[in-house]
Amino acid sequence: MATGSFRIGTTESGTSKQADASLGIPVTSNLEADPPALIATAHASSFSLALTEELEAIGFTEGEIITTATLTLAQLALGWTIVKVNLNVVAMLPRVTQAEFIDATIRAKTTCMVSLSLRANISMTARLEN
Repeated sequence: MATGSFRIGTTESGTSKQADASLGIPVTSNLEADPPALIATAHASSFSLALTEELEAIGFTEGEIITTATLTLAQLALGWTIVKVNLNVVAMLPRVTQAEFIDATIRAKTTCMVSLSLRANISMTARLEN
């Protein structure tokens, strides 16, 4: 399992340095450069950016979005494969309703470049905190 996080907001953005590799996957001594952790972080950042674009398209530009992507890997006949991704989204968005937020997250999941690139089951939990 590998985890990557991304935070985007009006005052702070950057990549969280979280990585966990298990299941016997060969890793380097630098877990932040481990391929599954890098893919998880790329997915979290790509989704956050897609959600930001969706919210900006409907007139919302303030707030903060924190996305964590957790990859589940399995050793298949072809080798280690990403079989599942869970996106966990927490957003602090003033003036955005729950319905607007849910609609934007669904649209972002369908337009996220990394989501479209992976051949994995992608689930999502999303929470709006106002």
